[in-house]
Amino acid sequence: MEAACSIRAAGEADLAAVARITAAAYGLYVAEFGAPPVPMTDDHAARIARGETFLAEIAHDPVGLVSLELHDDHALVFSVAVDPPSQGRGLAGALLRFAESRARGAGRRELRLYTNARMTRNIAIYLAHGFRETGRRPHPHRTGWTLVDMAKTLDRP
Repeated sequence: MEAACSIRAAGEADLAAVARITAAAYGLYVAEFGAPPVPMTDDHAARIARGETFLAEIAHDPVGLVSLELHDDHALVFSVAVDPPSQGRGLAGALLRFAESRARGAGRRELRLYTNARMTRNIAIYLAHGFRETGRRPHPHRTGWTLVDMAKTLDRP
């Protein structure tokens, strides 16, 4: 069942909500990985200032986010995070579709992302939403971590 949500650009006043959702969504991996996943250590304020972070809200309550970087030949989903109490309601799919729409609107034909190989639930979500695995590589800054690169070709609008 997909929850009805609205998605809007995050503003400076949303910094605490972005940090809270990110910490809640990725925090369960800290013990398993031995360190926080990269989105937990990201400069959320800078990403918000660049217009890259978007919040999903249900009844004006922030429950998820997507951070999207536009590059010359693709768009990169840096992070998708859903507050654990709101997971399982289709919000990740809504955020991914939003990212696809933004990428298409910016003239990009490919949406990319990468995730930790141990985040198998996330990989399954991405595969279910049309992404394909394009490779695996060692994390450049975290010894012993493997990243899974994924991409989705976007149809023209």
